[in-house]
Amino acid sequence: MRISPKITQAFAVLLLGAATVMTVVVLIFVIAFVLVKGLPWVTWDFLSTVPKEMGKEGGILPTLVGTILLPLLAIGIALPLGVGTSVYLTEYTRETRMTHLLRFGTDCLAGIPSIIFGLFGFIFFVVMLKMGWCLLSGALTLAIMVLPTIIRTSEEAIRAVPNAYREVSFSLGATRWETVLKVVLPNALPGIVTGVILGIGRSIGETAAVIFTAGSSLRMPLTVFDSVRTMSVHFYILAREGISNEKAYATAAVLIISVLMVNLLAYTLMHRFISRRTR
Repeated sequence: MRISPKITQAFAVLLLGAATVMTVVVLIFVIAFVLVKGLPWVTWDFLSTVPKEMGKEGGILPTLVGTILLPLLAIGIALPLGVGTSVYLTEYTRETRMTHLLRFGTDCLAGIPSIIFGLFGFIFFVVMLKMGWCLLSGALTLAIMVLPTIIRTSEEAIRAVPNAYREVSFSLGATRWETVLKVVLPNALPGIVTGVILGIGRSIGETAAVIFTAGSSLRMPLTVFDSVRTMSVHFYILAREGISNEKAYATAAVLIISVLMVNLLAYTLMHRFISRRTR
């Protein structure tokens, strides 16, 4: 007997809808669990004071500053390199074995566990270059870690720009660089922003690569050569050592809220930019 296409269609819709609902429910449960456990302990003093007694007392101000500075510095290093690589691969080269090899290497680099990046950053930046555990060592390591994501998302965004836009630009006498700068990149910006958001999200929540390179100092970082502790590392140490479960949950709650705010702000700016260009 042949099953009716309407029945198979309804079953497929039901199955996919159930998978979507389950994913959303799990996400909401995790976020709600952390917020319920942590928000009662989040106060202004918690956000504006320095930790005391290894984090058992006081707040998280230095870790909050470190969580902001480290991803920003990492993205500041990785963004021009990633976008520049994507532009070169899509606009200035032809499809050859070398370009395929570069894309394959980028995909492999994106799948390497973060602990390997941490070990590399520790051996190369901290030990060999004698930079020590500092903000710069951590930022360089995170930049290498998020670079494949930015390259691949930017490349796909640039490829999605219609060739007609380039042809019109060339017909008006624009050079290739002018076409890339004034036509291709503005139209590919939403995809590039998506890669940046993914890179920031991974940088904010990273623990293994950061603790090996940026260190875990509770002091306020004053220069890029000062050791720094991020909120994810702070949460990990508080929970692992059993120093204070309340402070650990509060730190996790602030971390989740920070990630949500970064994503919301980035998407809001991206949609405003798109709406202005489409007017």
